[in-house]
Amino acid sequence: MQTFRHFLWVIFLLLFLGNTELLSQDIPPKNEIEIPANKQQDSVSLNIKPIINPELNEIVLDSVKTDSIQPKEELLTEVMDYYGEEYVYMNKKEHKVYMYDKAYITYQDMKIEAGYIILDYSKNEIYARGIDSAGVYSQLPIFTQAGTVVVPDSIRFNMDTKKALIYNSRSGEGELNYKAEVTKRVNDSVYFLKNIKFTTSKDIDNPEYYFYTRRAKVVPNKKIVTGFTNMYIADVPLPLGLPFAFFPLTKDRTSGFIIPSFGDNNARGFFFQNGGYYFAINDYIDLTVLGDYYTNGSYAIRGESSYALRYKFNGNLSIRFEKLINSERGFDDFSESSVYNIRWNHNQDSKANPSSRFSASVNLGSSRFFQQSINQTNNASALVNTLSSSISYSKAFETVPQVNISVAATHSQNTNTQEINMSLPNVNASVARIFPFEPKVGSKKGIIDNINFQYNLATENRIRTTDSLFFKPEMFESAQIGAQHTIPISTNFKILKYLSASMGTSYKETWVFKTISKEYDQDYQDGLGGVVEDTINGFESYRTYNFSTSLGTTLYGMFNFGKGKKIQALRHVFRPSLSYSINPSFDQFWDQYENPIDDNGNTETVYYSRFEKSLYGAPGRVRSSNVGISMSNTIEAKVRDRDTTATSPKKIVLLNNLNFSTAYNIAGDSLNWSPLQFTGSIPIVKKLDFNFNGTLDPYALDNSNIRIDEFNINNDGSLFRLTRANISINYSFSSRDFKGKKDDDEDFDSETFRNGGRPDDLFGDSTLINDSSNFEDDYETSKSDFDWYNFTIPWDFRMAYTITYNNTQRQNEISSQSLMFSSNIEFSPKWKVGVSSGYDFKNNGITLTQFRFQRDLESWRLSFNWTPIGATNTSWYMFIGIKSSMLSDIKYEKRREPNIRL
Repeated sequence: MQTFRHFLWVIFLLLFLGNTELLSQDIPPKNEIEIPANKQQDSVSLNIKPIINPELNEIVLDSVKTDSIQPKEELLTEVMDYYGEEYVYMNKKEHKVYMYDKAYITYQDMKIEAGYIILDYSKNEIYARGIDSAGVYSQLPIFTQAGTVVVPDSIRFNMDTKKALIYNSRSGEGELNYKAEVTKRVNDSVYFLKNIKFTTSKDIDNPEYYFYTRRAKVVPNKKIVTGFTNMYIADVPLPLGLPFAFFPLTKDRTSGFIIPSFGDNNARGFFFQNGGYYFAINDYIDLTVLGDYYTNGSYAIRGESSYALRYKFNGNLSIRFEKLINSERGFDDFSESSVYNIRWNHNQDSKANPSSRFSASVNLGSSRFFQQSINQTNNASALVNTLSSSISYSKAFETVPQVNISVAATHSQNTNTQEINMSLPNVNASVARIFPFEPKVGSKKGIIDNINFQYNLATENRIRTTDSLFFKPEMFESAQIGAQHTIPISTNFKILKYLSASMGTSYKETWVFKTISKEYDQDYQDGLGGVVEDTINGFESYRTYNFSTSLGTTLYGMFNFGKGKKIQALRHVFRPSLSYSINPSFDQFWDQYENPIDDNGNTETVYYSRFEKSLYGAPGRVRSSNVGISMSNTIEAKVRDRDTTATSPKKIVLLNNLNFSTAYNIAGDSLNWSPLQFTGSIPIVKKLDFNFNGTLDPYALDNSNIRIDEFNINNDGSLFRLTRANISINYSFSSRDFKGKKDDDEDFDSETFRNGGRPDDLFGDSTLINDSSNFEDDYETSKSDFDWYNFTIPWDFRMAYTITYNNTQRQNEISSQSLMFSSNIEFSPKWKVGVSSGYDFKNNGITLTQFRFQRDLESWRLSFNWTPIGATNTSWYMFIGIKSSMLSDIKYEKRREPNIRL
């Protein structure tokens, strides 16, 4: 027994010594553990040193045998996040995890949300569906990956292959939505769909229209390619189908063809209109090229471009050319002509460069373009009688004093007379006011401190021509070039505390480069004699100056009737003003010649100035010394407010700016009094003013209806003769006025300018009928059914009345009198009706009348414009098409064009 104990102690000692030596040795670090290259994934081999001292005869090695069983690959390579609000239940026997109510699974870039989700980790699959409760199927699955969102009835997704089967999926790309019975997801770049509906309707389950195909391939953000495709409207298939279809899904603008519309015209035959190509050049500029063609040979070409650079500028350019052929060659009524129009609008952001600005507003072309255009649906533009343009650049130099320079080119064209006036270019420079005697500290007081002067320079190259000579060398032959320097000096001060006085003088120097000379030549016109006028090219100049002063004040008259009265007080604001100006005679710049008046050698002296046909005209030959009188009146009232909670009376204007002005020429020999001018405005109700103006002449007329130097009252007449008067009433109100909302319909629309129309619709709507901006965006689907009936019925109404009286030569006639009105009514959120018309009392006829009908058909839009009474002939235009820009070529339009004869 004792021997056995000794044996155990020896064994214990040996083990203790061996372990001590092992502990005394260095243990290799973790990265030195050797793993065979061919079994790095399957086995582990550790290089462990002997645990018995090598000096001993018995060596026992501790080794780990290689595991030959290959472990399974990890189920998940990344962290999976999952959730279920009602419960999350794991069934280890079935190797499944169940999630219920507002459940979701997030793995890598994939997320699935649904009412009920099952994770089968034995097959590495996810199954998701909605919750069916009391016949209501809710919490439908939402599959999101790489920006693509799919909403099916149910989905089955394999996390190994990344493939999925999706049933009754609903998804969308841009404006296009689609629903498929079965969707097979190959990867995040390719989907195959079966029995699919494509539409731009927001209600994918009950669309107003859709394209149906049995098989399709979807490449997200790129394209959809389908097989045989039919179009359905209200679930009714159209008889025609397409063997295949291609839907681009790119979010960027892309170039492409524009499908034309077709129709016929009585004078020009069958036509194709508005067909062409759209060039998406880059993110900052695009180009649209469109064309029309008629079977009689008429054609039109249009180029339109829009450009924009954020925080810098934006604009648009439109160039149109039309070759017009009327009737057929060989017929008596055959004619051929060309018209064109150029429109350019450029706006610079106010923050781009505060010290300089460039702007352009151009509308020029043939005078008869809007009346003769073969593709002009805007009836209001046919009434435009003036085309105007302006291109300008201005620069301010922040010096002391400040210097401003502007360069501009302007154009004005009368479409009735076809006369064109151009300023090409004009340069203006100015130096800000300088106060040489202002105090260094404190404000300016008195006549000396307020003395100031400035410098202005105006140069211009003016061209007068006609439509037929526009853009031809002959238009430059009559060009006039000149410059004018102006130095005004002025000051202002107070007299007796209540009188405001001002004094000023102005010096002008005018430069011209063309003058004339006149003389009577007896041999002129084959001996008949006449005045010969020659144009002399060369530099000439003249200088003028004048002096003026004025004195004015403001008087207030108050009439109090008591606080308890309906009208509590009246206030009369009276602003009289007395002015004096003197213009010397500059007869040194005038010449004369003798003109025979009979065969006896008697002549008369005719005065002329060699500058009279120059750019700025001739200086005055007759000295004038005028005293001007003006009076301004405003009458206001304080009335009891109808609102009983108001603490103060209401202020209203009874008479606004009733002004009278006239002048007396002290240096004149006859007709010294100028006609008395008067203007005024009477506010009747809000947005309704009664405006009037006129002229009263104190002098009488002779039997030839020429003014004579005799007062009318001394010629058995009244104190004044009413020679001219005008009354105008403009009224604009809408349903918004009764809700306290601001009516912003008066804002000028740049599109109106581009179409050549007016800022209002008194002469018809100036917006193109096929412009999608006519329609507001669809109403949100969250609106209740009650909101579909617009019980407020929004409406607006505009009215303009004007009458002009003329009696300068005893005509005693109403020269013009007309009443114009327009109204728009929304009978429902989807129906809008408008009308524009008027009556010309002078010519006893109805003016241009237009009826407008617009219908919002959810995904479609319908417009119908009818002009039963027009400037030329009657016309109508009907348009129906899909709102979406992707499918804007799916449309139908029909029109009756005005049959304009050239």
